[in-house]
Amino acid sequence: MLLRVRVALPDRPGSLAQVTKALGTAGADITQVTVLDRGAGSAVDDITVFCPESTPREVLVKSLESVDDVRVEGIWTTRETAGTYPELEILKYITTAGDRALTTLVDSLPVLFSADWAATAADHGVVYASWRAPQGLTVPSPAPPRPAALTLDGGVHAIHAPLPPLALTLLLARSEGPAFHRIEVHRLTRILEIFLSLPATERGVACRLRK
Repeated sequence: MLLRVRVALPDRPGSLAQVTKALGTAGADITQVTVLDRGAGSAVDDITVFCPESTPREVLVKSLESVDDVRVEGIWTTRETAGTYPELEILKYITTAGDRALTTLVDSLPVLFSADWAATAADHGVVYASWRAPQGLTVPSPAPPRPAALTLDGGVHAIHAPLPPLALTLLLARSEGPAFHRIEVHRLTRILEIFLSLPATERGVACRLRK
């Protein structure tokens, strides 16, 4: 079972070593560590781990919070393979996807961001949604001027982003784990900027909207 663990810990020598030791003691095998934030004596890290299916998440939480001043902000499943650069692969596929460019992006974002689903919408409603999106989905309106994190009804965390050249908005959501961090919002912003700058994007999306 591949999990993402977000922890807040003191920003001092030895703190991360204590956290990794606690995860190892609980039976988790660490594959990647990403520093999301640091400053004012504290840090926030995302740690990707392989963990046996038989190990309850509560065991990981208990082991981590046995370390002084460590707080677990969330543990949730992920499909993003550690040590790779999947956004580069996805953007490469999009350049040759033609009228599938938008659907390729939407289907890929939940994997890239350890989320559950993504969807795009126009004024008339949802244009395309990934396979785990809920039935009867309504994308909030109006879109923010720039990508922003928010919490939907039911406690689902999301990033809501405008796609102004396409007259669309995008929603990326996860029901597990913590709210999207500002670094995740920035990462999505950059991906969307590149996506919208590709010569084939607007033409391909226009073809899909006409179908």
